[in-house]
Amino acid sequence: MEEYEKNLKEALKHLQIADHMIYVTFPIINEYRLLLKIFDEIYFSVINSINAILNYEYLYKRIRIYDNNNDNLDTFFRIAKNYDISNEQIKKIREIISINKKHKQSAMEFVKKDRVVIMSDSLSTQILDVIISKQYLLLAKELLVIVRKKFC
Repeated sequence: MEEYEKNLKEALKHLQIADHMIYVTFPIINEYRLLLKIFDEIYFSVINSINAILNYEYLYKRIRIYDNNNDNLDTFFRIAKNYDISNEQIKKIREIISINKKHKQSAMEFVKKDRVVIMSDSLSTQILDVIISKQYLLLAKELLVIVRKKFC
């Protein structure tokens, strides 16, 4: 099995977990901290889809894979047009990556009303709620469909 196929399989697995958590588990338990776990699954799905594209392009010697993840992301954003990924989708992918960095480096995360607030050391905040999470989940689904269509 090629590396890009493994990435696709992982992306699908994380997407299914996130989908189940947001549409089945979350409404039952109604615990807003679960949005962080849902977001992590969406992030891993998006990253694995990106890695699938990069590994596919590398396999056919169209690009170079770097040791630095930021360089690989720059490469992805440069070739995204070849996969008919829109500017709006690229913008949301950048948002997901940015929120994940803030989440990993956050000093504090707490629930306020129907939202999860991620607070950084500089006291800037990032908010996650169900609607935003569903939008990101939809983006991850769209990205996976785009990638699968291109590879088949």
